[in-house]
This record gives sequence, C-alpha cells and structure tokens, in this order.
Amino acid sequence: MLQLNVNGQRHEVAMETDTPLLWVLRDGLKLTGTKFGCGIAICGTCVVLVDGRPVRSCVTPVSAVIGKHITTIEGLSDDNSHAVQQAWIEEEVPQCGYCQSGQILTAAALLDSNPEPTEAEIEQAMSEVLCRCGTYPRIRIAVKKAARKAADKHKEA
Repeated sequence: MLQLNVNGQRHEVAMETDTPLLWVLRDGLKLTGTKFGCGIAICGTCVVLVDGRPVRSCVTPVSAVIGKHITTIEGLSDDNSHAVQQAWIEEEVPQCGYCQSGQILTAAALLDSNPEPTEAEIEQAMSEVLCRCGTYPRIRIAVKKAARKAADKHKEA
C-alpha cells in the first residue's frame, strides 16, 4: 500500500510504484478533475501541484511523490473561493474546459511564488499549458485579476 497526502488528506492506494500519478488520482482515488491530455508531458492538461509546484502527473511515477503534498483541482478550495477560481469564473475563461484544471493550478502556483507577475512572467508560466480552444487572452486577464484579488485580500488581513 502506498501512502499519499492528497488535498490535505492521507490516502492509501494499492498501485504499482511506477504507475503515473495521473492514474493513481483518477483511478485509485476517483479524483477525476485532473485530465489526461497527451500522455507525454507536453500539453499540461494533467498538471497538479506537488509541494506547491506544477507537475505533469501523466509522466510522474507515484513513487516520486510519496511523502509530498499533492494538490489537485478538487483541493484548491472547497467552495471556489481561491482568487484564481474566482477570476476564472468572473472572466468566463473556459470554453470547452478540458485544460482548465491544469491552467488554474499553474496560475495558482505562479501567484503563490510571484504575487505580482509581469505580463511576460504570466505569458511564460501559462504557455506551459495548451488550450485547444484558444482562450489565452481570457486566461491572461484572469491571472492578472487573480493577482489583484490576492493582493487586496492580503491588504485586508
């Protein structure tokens, strides 16, 4: 049995250590918000956060994340209260929605490490996740809005 810390909870799964994290999350833990895109770490659809950093779960063996904190889209917030989720909703970012968990988690990681990113930094970080529908302009707007929301919340605290 493998022990994992996913979304702040400890889980035990009976899977091979070389199983990609994506399939452990989807098949083993039934957390289906993380999507399969390309299977070769190019598209970013499968991004989850491992210790706060974006990781391509389709090529990451589960053995590489034992003892680490894994966050999936389901664990970002219980009620869509995360600044990135709020901005995504307000800006109506998704079209088909397939890449959105990877987009949202990538944006959240960017803003956690750099609360005031430049346009170029947003472009660089978000270029790591492909959007088949081409909602890149709305994604950039939402990342900027999320940064402002996070800054405003920080000022209030």
